[in-house]
Amino acid sequence: MLKRHARRIHHFFFAADVVVSGLTFAALAYWPAMRDPLARPQAINFAFMALGCLACLAWPLVLDRFGMYRSRRHEDLLSVLSPLAGASTAGVVMLSTVAFAISAPIAPLFPLVFGLANFTMLAAIRVGGFAFLRAARRAGANYRNVLVIGSGPRARYVEQVIASHAEWGLRIVAFVDDSEPEGGPLVGLERVHKFIDVPALLRDEAIDEALVACPLSMLPSVASVVHACAVGGVPVTLLSDLFGNHLPAPRVCYFDTLAALSFAPVHHNEVKLALKRLIDIVGAAGGLVLAAPLLALCALAIRLDSAGPVFFRQLRCGLNGRRFAMVKLRTMHVGAENRKVELLHLNEMDGPVFKITSDPRVTRVGRWLRRWSTDELPQLWNVLRGDMSLVGPRPPTPDEVVKYELTERRRLSMRPGITCIWQVSGRNEIGFAEWMKLDLLYIDNWSLLTDLRLLLRTVPAVLFRRGAS
Repeated sequence: MLKRHARRIHHFFFAADVVVSGLTFAALAYWPAMRDPLARPQAINFAFMALGCLACLAWPLVLDRFGMYRSRRHEDLLSVLSPLAGASTAGVVMLSTVAFAISAPIAPLFPLVFGLANFTMLAAIRVGGFAFLRAARRAGANYRNVLVIGSGPRARYVEQVIASHAEWGLRIVAFVDDSEPEGGPLVGLERVHKFIDVPALLRDEAIDEALVACPLSMLPSVASVVHACAVGGVPVTLLSDLFGNHLPAPRVCYFDTLAALSFAPVHHNEVKLALKRLIDIVGAAGGLVLAAPLLALCALAIRLDSAGPVFFRQLRCGLNGRRFAMVKLRTMHVGAENRKVELLHLNEMDGPVFKITSDPRVTRVGRWLRRWSTDELPQLWNVLRGDMSLVGPRPPTPDEVVKYELTERRRLSMRPGITCIWQVSGRNEIGFAEWMKLDLLYIDNWSLLTDLRLLLRTVPAVLFRRGAS
């Protein structure tokens, strides 16, 4: 019964999306005619009509690819609208491409206007449907019956969460557990059944979902229960905290044909990461062209000031610890790396980082280059190559990485950058522990908007030389 209701709800949204997309397209197409009766509606053009059919039929298919028609009863409104925004963006790109291919007589901004208008209408439908379904579930309609496998602390946690979210519409039919949790079951004893009772429960009750909430040690013994649910057509949900709360939320992936759970530190959106890389390529290429005259002047000054090459290549650790040669303008005398050991007692930074305000190895020109961060400009080449990004944690040296604590190595889980939160927040004025905290904060909360903000903050940080030495 529930599956039939769920399909009806999803079919309703699909049909509504088709109708709304078609009406929105038609309204925008006939808008010139409504404003001017003598204007010829664009919709009577065959190419325009073909584009309209594509919009009202293909748009919902794009929404389906973004998971808009699957059950989202456990999610909040923002989680429902976010994929809608992504699907609308993809739809605008698709519509623009097709319009160009068939030479549809439309204004260049028409796909964008349609995408924004359609997103607004579809979002309104989602908001209304979201509110209606949640109210209905609180009233006892559209509920799902859940069978919980386990009766200990994790099962008790599940019970408390379900009780606190009446809008999810979940009802626990029974708990099943063959073991005896320490101190006895933490749920009502009269609701606990044995594994042997599961076939009868599946036969006599309308079970919509089985939720595995038992300890890791109990997993082998619940295989028969999971098998019975699978054979009976009941979906099984496995909580991801089997290995403790220290692991991040997993993502489903595939190892050949076998489904697997990936416990990555942070699951960043692959499309957004691709956009980040595109911005890196365009930004680095443009930056190198614009900085070429300044780099030429700096190169001349370096050659006139001290003997040695213009550029300095230093081994750094990039994404996941992969080593690469980072390029900088040379700011020190040749052989400065060999003198590092004798200057260790002058180190002003805590942790494994080595910094000296008045480093005797720095040349006169080098001190000026560092003050204005001009020595960092050649790293745009590293960005273009893919070793670095415009924004990201600064790449450490291998001798620093070997001294990292295990938790600090997580800062290597994202491509290093030219600028970062540490770079615009005082640099050498910040201690090592705070530096690591800022980098992890960036990784955990990364977005394209965050990158843009840091790039904008980098300009005044360089001009006012905050923390530069």
